[in-house]
Amino acid sequence: MRNLSIIILLFLFSSCTVGLKGISIPEGMKTISVNVFENNAPLVVASLSSQFTEELKTRIRNQTSLSITPNDAHGVFSGNITGYSITPVAITDNKQPTAGANRLSITVNVKYVNNLDPTKSFEQSFERHKDFKLAGNLQAQEPGLIKDVTAQLNEDIFNRAFAQW
Repeated sequence: MRNLSIIILLFLFSSCTVGLKGISIPEGMKTISVNVFENNAPLVVASLSSQFTEELKTRIRNQTSLSITPNDAHGVFSGNITGYSITPVAITDNKQPTAGANRLSITVNVKYVNNLDPTKSFEQSFERHKDFKLAGNLQAQEPGLIKDVTAQLNEDIFNRAFAQW
């Protein structure tokens, strides 16, 4: 009976993937590379490229056991920021139209290459936005809005690569 218990335990612990927080890292995947996401949007925010790239790296470090390496990685993220805009979404006051709410949108094209299992590779465009009411000057609100939107984008990208969503 004891031998049977040991066999069952060994079987349970010898799965094909390592699951953490609902994610699935393929067996054998130990390294990942995250290339700089260049900002090719018509409207450029100087810090967006580095902020987006670093936030993706941080998410990978915090939620996986993968090592980030610049070369010869088992998985590679690359891409570019293709869209950045702030547009009005609600107009108020018919006599003198003003924006009652605005929307900050960011679009990113992502290519993920899984060198261990090419069927898990993808190239996809991701877009997220956040609506906000302008309170004071935009430059004061913009960094917080960008942080929120890039966090949503990185969650979508991370889930697509490691949770197969």
